Amino acid sequence: MKSTPHLRFSFLVLICVVLAGTLGYSLIEGWGIFESFYMTIITITTVGFREVHELSSTGKAFTIVLIFSSLGVIAYAGGSFVEFIVEGQIRQIFGRKKLQKEIDKLVDHFIICGYGRIGSFICAELKERPIPFVVVENDPNLCQKIEEEGYLFVAGDATDDDALVKAGIAKAKGLVTAVTQDTDNVYITLTARGLNPALFILARAAEPASEKKLKRAGASKVVSPYLIGAHRMAQAILRPSVVDFLEIATAGKRLELQLEEIKISSSSSLVGKNLITSGIRRDWGIIIVGIKKINGQMLFNPVPETIMENGDTLITLGEKEAIVKLEKIA
Repeated sequence: MKSTPHLRFSFLVLICVVLAGTLGYSLIEGWGIFESFYMTIITITTVGFREVHELSSTGKAFTIVLIFSSLGVIAYAGGSFVEFIVEGQIRQIFGRKKLQKEIDKLVDHFIICGYGRIGSFICAELKERPIPFVVVENDPNLCQKIEEEGYLFVAGDATDDDALVKAGIAKAKGLVTAVTQDTDNVYITLTARGLNPALFILARAAEPASEKKLKRAGASKVVSPYLIGAHRMAQAILRPSVVDFLEIATAGKRLELQLEEIKISSSSSLVGKNLITSGIRRDWGIIIVGIKKINGQMLFNPVPETIMENGDTLITLGEKEAIVKLEKIA
């Protein structure tokens, strides 16, 4: 902050005045350090309580000089301190308003409730896409980390209606509740579903029994990180080659293959074509692993004659550059 150097300088000068006064009384009047320090403090603060001992003429002259020199220093230090406080508050208020304006502009974004280990990882993945999102977090320390990352955020409790409204839930596409406690996730789901009935809600469940509660509360999909982790570890033992393949296909930004989903719009040239005539496999080397129809039906390993329709979602496997081209066409 701009006023910080002035504040440090003023307090440094004030300390020097106190030391000079203490040393001066000690040398001139022959007092002890504590008595000299006490006399200096009551002098520069203009308390005027009483003199420690009777002052000599030299001591009185020194006291006059100390009073006049300290008045300016104290006034400067006090002004710097007030400036520091006021400037910090103003900066915080305007910064919050600017951040809220950016949030208000968002449409079809995601709201991430909780910036713990899971929430922070989700944010990093969404940023990589990039997909617009807002984080709702109540912990001041985590809010500071979110601000350092440059993410849009709302400092507040995700179980509170006002926090979700500030995050733009009315215009949001989806919400992810990833706080630690399942009870909070249930309450956030209930609140979010009430504020936006059409919202896609992805909820985290720490306990298996919480999955049914979250779905009854209105969650569109429930994920248990612990069950997924345990299943992944078991598969690494039972089917290591399959796990290696999935890691190559789904993980990494530096890997060649990518498993992605692509939704077909009404204006796409793919509408009405089958997988053979579209040339997806022939021209781009992309494998269509599955097709999710608009009614929710999932077609695994679709036959080449399968017709693609408006609203279908293609589950694709291929190189990243090829998938980006297919996304543009779709």
